[in-house]
Amino acid sequence: MMASNDIIQLFTGIGLSEQKAKETLKNEQVSNTLKTVIEQAKKYCGDSIDKDAGKLLYNVATRLKAQIKAHQSLLVEYIATKKISTEVQLNAALDYLLHHPLPPVDKVKFEAESGVGINITPDQIEAAVEDVIKKYRDELVDKRYRFNMGLIMGEARSKLKFADGKIIKNEVDMQVLDILGPKTEADLEKPAKQKVTKGKGSNEPSAKASKKETESLNTESFISDSGEVKSFMEVMGEAIKFHKVGENYKTDGYVITPKTMDLLKEHVKIVNGKVHTRFPPEPNGILHIGHAKAINFNFGFAKKSGGNTYLRYDDTNPEKEEEKFFTAIKEMVEWLGYKPFKVTHASDNFDKLYECAVELIRRGHAYVCHMKGEDIKGFNTPDSPWRDRPIEESLQLFEDMKNGKVSEGEATLRMKTTLEEGKKDPVAYRIKFTPHHRTGDKWCIYPTYDFTHCLCDSIEHITHSLCTKEFQSRRSSYYWLCNVLDLYCPVQWEYGRLNLNYTVVSKRKIGKLIKEGFVRDWDDPRLFTLTALRRRGFPPEAINLFCAKVGVTMAQTVIDPSLLEACVRDVLNVTAPRAMAVLEPLKVNISNFPADHKGKVTVPNFPADEKRGSHTVPFSSTIYIERSDYREKSDKSYKRLSSDQPVGLRHAGFVIKVEKEVKDSDGTLIELVVSCSPTSDTNKPKGFIQWVSNPVVCEVRLYERLFRHKSPEDPTEVPGGFITDINENTLSVNSNAYVDVSVKGAKVYDKFQFERLGFFSVDRDSNPQKLVFNRTVTLKEDPGKN
Repeated sequence: MMASNDIIQLFTGIGLSEQKAKETLKNEQVSNTLKTVIEQAKKYCGDSIDKDAGKLLYNVATRLKAQIKAHQSLLVEYIATKKISTEVQLNAALDYLLHHPLPPVDKVKFEAESGVGINITPDQIEAAVEDVIKKYRDELVDKRYRFNMGLIMGEARSKLKFADGKIIKNEVDMQVLDILGPKTEADLEKPAKQKVTKGKGSNEPSAKASKKETESLNTESFISDSGEVKSFMEVMGEAIKFHKVGENYKTDGYVITPKTMDLLKEHVKIVNGKVHTRFPPEPNGILHIGHAKAINFNFGFAKKSGGNTYLRYDDTNPEKEEEKFFTAIKEMVEWLGYKPFKVTHASDNFDKLYECAVELIRRGHAYVCHMKGEDIKGFNTPDSPWRDRPIEESLQLFEDMKNGKVSEGEATLRMKTTLEEGKKDPVAYRIKFTPHHRTGDKWCIYPTYDFTHCLCDSIEHITHSLCTKEFQSRRSSYYWLCNVLDLYCPVQWEYGRLNLNYTVVSKRKIGKLIKEGFVRDWDDPRLFTLTALRRRGFPPEAINLFCAKVGVTMAQTVIDPSLLEACVRDVLNVTAPRAMAVLEPLKVNISNFPADHKGKVTVPNFPADEKRGSHTVPFSSTIYIERSDYREKSDKSYKRLSSDQPVGLRHAGFVIKVEKEVKDSDGTLIELVVSCSPTSDTNKPKGFIQWVSNPVVCEVRLYERLFRHKSPEDPTEVPGGFITDINENTLSVNSNAYVDVSVKGAKVYDKFQFERLGFFSVDRDSNPQKLVFNRTVTLKEDPGKN
């Protein structure tokens, strides 16, 4: 065994810096591979390995994928003999081998694809760069050194695939310098930032509010050119890089068998070269915010790629499945804006899955086991005494299980493999004498997730099997099962689960909240199920935007609900028309209401963009204001109405001043008598308030967070359990709120911004006699609102 100093000397001998050599030594696997590569190279070039060859050998040691590890010696030979002498050639060689991973290698094609024997002359580089610059010359002269030189580099390199990139860059620099001359002071100056032109405000100080709205309408990041909220993948951009259809073998960890390439060719024909994904929920509960990420990822990726997505119900557990969940799942997928390519069920494939199980036994990879369920749960379980029972015996017992001759819990079918997490021989089938909602009493054995999932993916020819990180430990068994049955094997890609603070999303725990009366149902607006968020008024575009902003990473993500609420505000700010409402009305009589006033005022639907229409509301001598907008005495920071301070009425063009307070026998204020005067440059109040006249009486429901702590399920944070963490008074109902007449005729889920109060949505409890509104989210904090 070589000493550390000897290994470092070996590595520096091929051109690595001492620091790089020491870093490499820390990684035992890379270090051993590099030692092997160097020894292989020395067979062809002796002890003298120059720095350029050394760099390429290091690349082989660090970049060679497991699928083509068998071709390591071939690559080393070509590098050591200088047939491959540049990184461009090595990249091409690696790409060719990934496309043709199985031996033997066709050396004629390999050398042609790797540029072996191709010499690019300086004249060829000069001519290629000249051609490209000629194409962009006018724009180059106009923009000078601010022109994107990468365009020229990219096109020149595409013309000369195996040319040295540094030489191309030098040639580009020389030819550009020849045309433009040296950089001037103007070329070196930073480009000036463009100022945003602000629209003119009205003569109301509420122009200040409009300014705030304009700032919050900084929507370039999520509004498309058509004015619509961008899709999940448009916001995500090019952040997600997956294998191309049919190139499964290029992904790390993918297992290649002698039949892989033929199966992939057939697969590409079947899917017509298109991406196919699937969203596979269990129909035993309502989807929640975490599922929104999975829906967006699966449907969004396929949609952007011009592909298709299956909605596949994983209905292999008949005891917990209900029809209402099937319906609600499809409804939520479509609500988020996605249409399934096909709606399928795992149960569609029960016959095929049974045949696969029989074949697995025949091939010696599965057996019938009689160990009890509790004995095979968890890890480090004892080996089954029935693991090596004869194949014919397992085949007969499995048929007996299917025909109902074996009691529930007396036998399972187990697979001879080990999951990455260490669990041995996972169960493939178990006995359940429970009728299935689709197949009735046909089956009394049902497949498990570990058996069903990958085979259904294979049957449906899924190209990208996207799942959350907890399934990473099942990837090896996923590949194993497809390969031992000689079936097409999709690629499993994992991403981090999305979780929110201050929530529970477990079906069991939400069921407990409903049963004990803390919430009303699965769609109670205090929950974070998708049906609850829809009922509360969250737009689907905002949920999709939130998922895109969170991104798709391997890390499990726990996000504060404030980010979701910010996305909701962003979307509603440009989609929810304004209305005026008062939740706690105070009657106001205007003593000098102008006799010639037409009795109505025009209110813009979107004050920041008046081109988007308006509506009219009544304006009479009797109006109603928010009780909290009046105080008997003002102070310096107070901007609303008081006995000694006037206030403006939003959109009305009038300022009101208190003349008299009217109180009942208990001294409670029940009415104000005021006088009014037109708003003008010389008659500007400190603030403006909303008001209503001849209003619609509505019920308004205001919601607060259901839980007090960030992690209500964490026993270290909430020792008494999540039920003990519930906030009191999470719902307040105002059954006598006044809203302006523009909301008349609103339908369930219609959304409005009630000025200065928040965003509100029409609840399904509304009826022709009375509208019910849920507050979706409050407005952003305004420090000037006093």
